[in-house]
Amino acid sequence: MSAAESTYKLNLPPEEFVRIPGEQLRGFVSEVLLSAGLASGRSETLATLLVENDLRGVHSHGTRLAATYASDLREGRLNASPTISVERETPVSLVVDGDGGPGYFAMLEATHRAIAKAEAGGIAVVQTRNHGHIGAAGIYTRLGISHNLLTFVTGGHRTDLQPGMPVYSPAIGSPMSFGAPAGEEAPLVVDFSPVYDLRTSPHREQIEQWIPGTVFRCIGLGAIAQAWGGILAESGIAGGDTAPEYEAADQSALLFAFQIGLFIDPAQFKSEMDEFARRVATLEPLDGFERSQLAGGPEAERERDYALKGIPIGPEHQQALKELATISGIEPPWH
Repeated sequence: MSAAESTYKLNLPPEEFVRIPGEQLRGFVSEVLLSAGLASGRSETLATLLVENDLRGVHSHGTRLAATYASDLREGRLNASPTISVERETPVSLVVDGDGGPGYFAMLEATHRAIAKAEAGGIAVVQTRNHGHIGAAGIYTRLGISHNLLTFVTGGHRTDLQPGMPVYSPAIGSPMSFGAPAGEEAPLVVDFSPVYDLRTSPHREQIEQWIPGTVFRCIGLGAIAQAWGGILAESGIAGGDTAPEYEAADQSALLFAFQIGLFIDPAQFKSEMDEFARRVATLEPLDGFERSQLAGGPEAERERDYALKGIPIGPEHQQALKELATISGIEPPWH
């Protein structure tokens, strides 16, 4: 099974699983991160965000990542006690430094400040730098949506481009997420990596031949992610003296948010988004799918279901958590 197919299946409900209540899983991950050096408040925050992704069925960015983060913290590749600071600020913008820590904390600080600025002035753009992985970009998009803001998130990273590397190399791992609120229906949340499939698919050469326009668009979106999310944050294009103090703190991000009311009455917008979602549901679905939905709809349904019944954890996910429990000396969240 290819990496792309593996990741696709990773975010589908597993066929074999045990169900673990979200609170139980959250407590376990929080203890693991605490043992790795994070302060209690931060370990709980990061555990909550990872479990929220599992609740939405986005296991690729859920608690499976806890092992990587814990290792980076223990071995000093990330700063376990970062001081988040504001480097630059205007009424509509902000630059936040993550002090070499996990990217979640700098990005959360920047996002909450962006929401306040956008609510006060209509629009805001914030940038974060000098930190590790921010997780799923949709985390921050959804925060903006919850305040009735239209939101865009992207990210970049330090990269050393060498002759002969694939043209999609600059944006490997770079995310993009767009979001729009609705009324009664699930909000629209588009969250993806522009060039992931080009990097991992065994069918890349055929795709390049069959639909080159799609390939060019993916590469173009990836370049924007690196330009806006990376170069703008001075992440660095080549190695040398630009290396970060903490090895895994080589990432940066950008969030842009604005009020619906700058253009249309928010109530009208959300009502029409509801109608949009309902009409999409009447359309012919893609082959292999039972029905048509806007992006964000399936995740919202899983979140409601898993919150009631527990998160389905498949065999590979269970094994990853068992290994993490052994390394951390903490009992796994199931018997």
